Amino acid sequence: MKTTIAVIGGTGMNQWPGLDIERRHEIETPYGKPSAPLLEGRVYGVRALFLARHGEGHKIPPHAINYRANLWALREAGARSVVAIAAVGGIAPWFPPAGVAVPHDVIDYTWGREFTYSDGREGAELKHVEMTEPYAERVRRELLHAALAAGVDIAEAGVMGVTQGPRLETAAEIKRMKRDGCDMVGMTGMPEAALARELGLDYACLAVSVNWGAGIMGNGDIHAEIHQSIETGMGKVRAILARALPALRARDEEM
Repeated sequence: MKTTIAVIGGTGMNQWPGLDIERRHEIETPYGKPSAPLLEGRVYGVRALFLARHGEGHKIPPHAINYRANLWALREAGARSVVAIAAVGGIAPWFPPAGVAVPHDVIDYTWGREFTYSDGREGAELKHVEMTEPYAERVRRELLHAALAAGVDIAEAGVMGVTQGPRLETAAEIKRMKRDGCDMVGMTGMPEAALARELGLDYACLAVSVNWGAGIMGNGDIHAEIHQSIETGMGKVRAILARALPALRARDEEM
């Protein structure tokens, strides 16, 4: 039976402790190579795929990631449900460093990225994908149920603003994003979510706040704050995945 669950790891989860790796998939796609080999193995009693979004060694900046190859490779390897781990900055007062959220919507501020498979190339199918709800609700719900079962406080919604990176945002940019309705800011959520939708993957994001957005809570040592928050937040992520992945696998097998 093909693998049905995939986890995309970002900053703070470039490797997956506990994953018993059985196979490395070196997949060539029509869009080039993915960020890293797809690792297939067993974790929490289920078979899963893992992809390091920023590549092995965490060297690929957000704007240079081959998102099209990444999502295509996951589908080719048998993924149906995809959980994307994202380290983000908190904008809303309820999303402090080390907090965890499952966003429900997204605003794309990126530019110049290869953002669609409907690129006008010969043979490419034109798709106007529905993005009213950019994240798969069934995957979101399993993540929320898992957090409850694990005793992890989690925000059940939120709007993700996605910026170009790799630099962090200015205070004025964060103020604009707050006016736009963003609760958090990341650099990799788009076009990842849109490409997953084009491929028919059930995609949701598990976001970890690793710092306050610029100007939100004064000027501290942001890098120290990020390091500490990643360590705490990723512990929560692993606790959630330990319960969410078996439930997702069971649901995938029913479909």
